[in-house]
Amino acid sequence: MNGELYSDARGEKNGDASLIKTGSAKKNHGMALRVILTLAIMVFTVSCHAADITSSDLDDLRKQIAALRDENKNIKSAFDELNQKTAPIANSVDKAIDSKYGPNSEVTTKVGKLELSGLLQIWYYSVQHDHSGLFQDNRLNNIQDSNDGVNNDGFRIRRAQLRFGMELNENIFAEVMIDPAREAVSLPQMPDNQANSIIFKRATNTNIANVQAGTGTAGRLLQDVYINYRNFVPHHDFTIGQFKPPLGEEGYRGNSELDFIERSFIGQLEDNRDQGAMAHGEWWEDKCKDGDGRLQYWVGAFNGPGNYYLSSGQFQNRSDDNSAKDFLGRLLVRPLWQHEKWGSLELGAATEFGEHGGTASPDPIDTPTNGLNRRKTFAKRDGAWGYYAPGGALRGWWTRAEYEWQYDRNTPQTVIDLLGNGNSGDGTTQTNGKPFGSHGFFVSTGYKFSESALTERLPDWARKFEVVFRYDTYQNVEIADPIRNDHTDVFATSVYQSGINYYIQGKNAKIQLNYNVVENPSADSTAVHFHNVKNNNFMINFQVRY
Repeated sequence: MNGELYSDARGEKNGDASLIKTGSAKKNHGMALRVILTLAIMVFTVSCHAADITSSDLDDLRKQIAALRDENKNIKSAFDELNQKTAPIANSVDKAIDSKYGPNSEVTTKVGKLELSGLLQIWYYSVQHDHSGLFQDNRLNNIQDSNDGVNNDGFRIRRAQLRFGMELNENIFAEVMIDPAREAVSLPQMPDNQANSIIFKRATNTNIANVQAGTGTAGRLLQDVYINYRNFVPHHDFTIGQFKPPLGEEGYRGNSELDFIERSFIGQLEDNRDQGAMAHGEWWEDKCKDGDGRLQYWVGAFNGPGNYYLSSGQFQNRSDDNSAKDFLGRLLVRPLWQHEKWGSLELGAATEFGEHGGTASPDPIDTPTNGLNRRKTFAKRDGAWGYYAPGGALRGWWTRAEYEWQYDRNTPQTVIDLLGNGNSGDGTTQTNGKPFGSHGFFVSTGYKFSESALTERLPDWARKFEVVFRYDTYQNVEIADPIRNDHTDVFATSVYQSGINYYIQGKNAKIQLNYNVVENPSADSTAVHFHNVKNNNFMINFQVRY
């Protein structure tokens, strides 16, 4: 019954519109017919009496034809407008779909504006099959370090990020980002598969209790969770929650914008979240074409649990292990930015420091303080970077460099003692190591054809390529000193990386290919021996950002 009433009412409305449209169409068709007949008679008259027509008659005829053309144009315009007004109205489902979905469409929420975005990166990697690890030593100390678990070729879901951004108003923005792919913990580290803790190669096993080390099994799914307050103080914004402390450049850069498939050694160190609060200021943003200020600075305070060597577990998704906080300062300047001739130049530096640990006991193994990882230590790390991309005839070429130094103390029993001089049961690990420093750097360069001076001369498929190269090194191998167990000796691993990036649709869809030549450290003396691991590798990354 209701359906019939709705159908009749709709038919009545459509019928009225149809009558209006039909009547108007007949009227307009009649007017058009008169114009055509008039033109035909005039042409016929001209053709029959061409000899009798004077120049004055021709002028009058031209004026009449022009007037008829104008009248016909007005008729057509009125007819099109009438058709548009009387066009059938789309049904409610179509209208709802048009307003909800499609490129750049906004999601409707009760309050504010919700933005959804994501990133998917799928890898395939192939590693040289060396069955022995770096600490394998059948000659001096009979240490067994198998490499079988991390030298297998395979696929990997590297990132599966889903980001929710809520812009409540012009002053308040909140974000939550999760990454289910971070839950996987058994995959090899890349590009150096010898690392067994982020980038570090330390010990083949550890046995210290979690209550002392603070490691546990903190969840890795939850990544960014923060609220950002803006436009309250001119040129400044404030963030509180869990996010990346902006120590360096590459580690702070978005995952979808990396020049290589995986971050450098120091980039991986910086790619960790912590809980805290931060203030950010920027100036002269109107002179910078991409909307970022020429001068920017950050100051922040963070929990800083564990240590900078990450031997006490990750920073994020866990409580602090003492009452002290880490403090960070960062400065960025851009003397040049997107200048047509001179290009872009960015320089930056940052520092983070604080007190780690929380027990004054001389031996945290025998007399630990529950919940704390080791003796109090003043920890510090510093970073600096530079970026230059010239303009003019050299545009398309770019180069980057970054350096980092850090100083901290490792968790007890996480550094291997190759001579067995430790006091930890079988003596295979460092009992209570002292603080020590390590450092590393990378230099990279590339040429992006889509931004080069050659772009107009290249076919469309060739413009999508970018060639890249990087030299990356860090003192990531740690062993107890052969003479003094509480001292830590560090050795550097270097990687020569070459690659090709193919941008299918900008940064939203790209394929990356990298070949990594890994140069492991060497130590061959009467006390220490490293196996010469062959672990060069090839990697492919398939990326979609939405």
